[in-house]
Amino acid sequence: MDALSTLSEEVPHLQASFDPTVVFGGVTQYILWMVICWIITLVLILVVGRKLTLIPTNKFVNTVEYGYQFVRNDMGEGIIGHGFKKHVPFLATLFFFILISNFVGLIPGCKTPTGTISVTWALATISFIYFNVWGIKAKGGLGYLKSFAPAGLPKVMVPIIWFLELISTCIRWLTLAVRLYGNMFAGHMVLGIFALASSVFLTCGIQAIDPLTGVLSLPWFLLLIAMYALETLVAFLQAYVFTVLSAVYVQIATSAH
Repeated sequence: MDALSTLSEEVPHLQASFDPTVVFGGVTQYILWMVICWIITLVLILVVGRKLTLIPTNKFVNTVEYGYQFVRNDMGEGIIGHGFKKHVPFLATLFFFILISNFVGLIPGCKTPTGTISVTWALATISFIYFNVWGIKAKGGLGYLKSFAPAGLPKVMVPIIWFLELISTCIRWLTLAVRLYGNMFAGHMVLGIFALASSVFLTCGIQAIDPLTGVLSLPWFLLLIAMYALETLVAFLQAYVFTVLSAVYVQIATSAH
């Protein structure tokens, strides 16, 4: 019971540790880690770009190149189709930045930029502006607005469908931000709870010389390992989902029908 009481007292402090705190000059830890992840992404692309060869010999370079080809073929060509090549740099940048940010957050002591709504909102804003700008380029300003209501609808239905499609387009902005933030924050919160429980039960068992309490830390530790493996998969999936949805929105905005 002492271990459970200690755990319940520590959980609020754990939750508070996820709140933005100023590191220096008004810069929060999430902004700091966002800049760090941006630098890592930039260095990664520049270094790998210089080491590309016709016949791959470096496993790391080959892995990054495979990731780029995955974005190009699966998300670019597979979803956008005709004219996809001009969108691949944007999609690849999104994918690698989010993926690196998610994986960095799994390193003990680091913070994932995607674990705060401000960063995911900024990413969603960039994606929202991007696909709307390309929609306007492809169809013209008035043509893009008209495309919200498909051709062939009864005239009485046009204003209703147009309004619903406009709302749906704006909601994409919100869902992109909330989906990424919610999944990353929840996963890291669960990791924190399992890690805290393992530590609390082990510490209380040692202090009280209670072997049973100490042994109970083992299931929590095993759950922590299992959740860590799951979060590694989630880190990739969330980068994939965000990029895929961005590609889908580009295709919808620029398609003729």
